Amino acid sequence: MIHRRTLLAASAAALSSPVLARPASAGFPKGFLWGAATAAHQVEGNNVNSDIWLMEHVTPTAYAEPSGDAANSFFLWPVDLDLVKGMGLNSYRFSLEWARIEPEPGQFSVAVLDHYKAMIEGCRSRGLTPVVTFNHFTTPRWFGAMGAWMHPRSPDLFARFCDRAARHLAGSIGYATTLNEPNLSGVLADVLPPGVGARLMATDRAMGEAAARATGSATFAAGNSLWIADVPRVQSNMLAAHRAGRAAIKSVRPDLPVGVSLAIIDDQAIGADSMRDRMRAKLYGAWLEAARGDDFVGVQNYERSVWNAQGRLPPPKDAPTNDMGSEIYPPSLAGAVRYANAIAGVPVIVTEHGINAADDTLRARFIPAALTELKKVIDDGVPVKGYMHWSLIDNFEWVFGYKPKYGLHSVDPVTFRRTAKPSAAVLGGIARRNAV
Repeated sequence: MIHRRTLLAASAAALSSPVLARPASAGFPKGFLWGAATAAHQVEGNNVNSDIWLMEHVTPTAYAEPSGDAANSFFLWPVDLDLVKGMGLNSYRFSLEWARIEPEPGQFSVAVLDHYKAMIEGCRSRGLTPVVTFNHFTTPRWFGAMGAWMHPRSPDLFARFCDRAARHLAGSIGYATTLNEPNLSGVLADVLPPGVGARLMATDRAMGEAAARATGSATFAAGNSLWIADVPRVQSNMLAAHRAGRAAIKSVRPDLPVGVSLAIIDDQAIGADSMRDRMRAKLYGAWLEAARGDDFVGVQNYERSVWNAQGRLPPPKDAPTNDMGSEIYPPSLAGAVRYANAIAGVPVIVTEHGINAADDTLRARFIPAALTELKKVIDDGVPVKGYMHWSLIDNFEWVFGYKPKYGLHSVDPVTFRRTAKPSAAVLGGIARRNAV
């Protein structure tokens, strides 16, 4: 239930390191995907059949506030697509909500599938390439009551969902990802400061026990959990679920590019016997190996980490910081992309990248700085097919509620009116030029 993006940003650690002065060539590749991203539970609102909706309402709960109406995007999705188009972007990443599509085991809602089909066709009618995530953390409540990814049938159940969704939707999807940031399930505490991970896991465990009591189940586990009773089993099942989900989607439409989106820190080594490579193996190894069988790998980066022989170093005292107090380090995206491609050996799509900042001037400076470094990686021959900024609009940031601000647009919580921030024009200008 702990949101990896915000927690990782909250615990960022870094040292200053020189950035190459080599200028990037003009222009990103022809057909480069320029987009913004959202996730269903975070923007749609009233996702009452999901595991996280239950977690938001049990006692105790780790959630600062419930998601409620969110940004009302379940009904206002045409407005969101118009925002994407109006910025000058050519793609939109969003997710399907499994809990809406399959509210009970084996019961699939044609009406909800039609809803997502309308969104996909709405993208196409606006000239936007739909980048669709089949599962972005949240799962059906019934799945959580089974133990979620700890259950031996979880890969097959996910594949069944992917098959049914793909048969209804795959025809017009541009790119598909199976799972969102599965590589950090059960290992996030390893990159949090000492004591923070243990405290959050204790809260998360108590919340899961309350959800089990509420559902009358022996074990309740959410798709987005920090505390996991059996990490190896969950990782094994999620790897199997990715492979099975990919096969299910491909069986419906073999030419649809399918990958998985991974949270990848720009890990840097300092000093003798740095822990960097051991941490990389633990955090990404099995998943980057799995991605070798994919058409692309999604990279989601928000920070860098500097590792010495003892552990993760604190950020430099004079580093610029975001709203969670972590370092703002624009080259981290380029480092993460270069590493992911080197190991997985497949093209990269940046499926998330952004900054938690109420002060939008920080975002407006951050975007071109990061993209300048990304372009250098492309110039070095790394195949990068696109960039999706997190996020299109301010939204529900999991246990932290609505306080973190990642959006290119603000949202009025009462009227749901979207208002563009200056950073939206910055990214839009880059997209229109196809150059920083």
